[in-house]
Amino acid sequence: MDLTLFPEALSPAIIVFLLAASAVTSMLTAVLGAGGGVLLLVLMASWMPAAAIIPVHGMIQLGSNSGRAVLTRAHIDWKVITAFAPGVIAGAALGAWLLIDLPAHLWQLSIALFVLYLCWGPKLPKASFGPIGIFVAAGITSFVSLFVGATGPLVAAFVKQIHQDRFKTVATFATAMTLQHAPKAVVFGFAGFVFSEWLMFILAMIACGFAGTWLGLRLLKTITNRWFSLAFNLVLTLLALRLLWQATISAGWVG
Repeated sequence: MDLTLFPEALSPAIIVFLLAASAVTSMLTAVLGAGGGVLLLVLMASWMPAAAIIPVHGMIQLGSNSGRAVLTRAHIDWKVITAFAPGVIAGAALGAWLLIDLPAHLWQLSIALFVLYLCWGPKLPKASFGPIGIFVAAGITSFVSLFVGATGPLVAAFVKQIHQDRFKTVATFATAMTLQHAPKAVVFGFAGFVFSEWLMFILAMIACGFAGTWLGLRLLKTITNRWFSLAFNLVLTLLALRLLWQATISAGWVG
């Protein structure tokens, strides 16, 4: 591997570490349904320039989720995706038009509390999972995703309320997130981000992620829906608690 083709902002050791992390986090998402994308975002934020984190992570997640969607295509709930897609377009268009700085703690707190509710609270009314409810959920999460890059747990928790089958959950979530990450290339491209400088890194991360997904889906076959549901909720709960902690820091409530 010619590391000279990768961004100068990252050392060879960090590049190798992040490539390995892409494989491991993709495997985690394939097995547990969620969590890998946020974990990878945390790791990338530790070493990458701030301006590159969300757009580069978005493109990596686009490739990773696309691969998972292709590998699980037989289980995708296309009725959900048909309602989700227009919401993505609406939310991304609004976000691209505004391109404003949103209070981080507000979104972190809102996402975390709603994820916890979806995991452990009463099920949402059945109407929430109809075309209008899915459209609204897609629009809101797609809008927020352009600014905070942490809406995966919310989308995952929402999809999990629709499906109890682990393969349908993983497949539909992967397809929904593919749609949600796709507009980032256009939005950040118009905003002036130079993706070409990060192209080889993005492609290598996607390739490693695909390998992790392939392995993770084979592990998914060995577990039951009940175990998957419990593990899924626990992973999302940990991610929500992390967001709550971030919110307290962003708001200055703790030192």
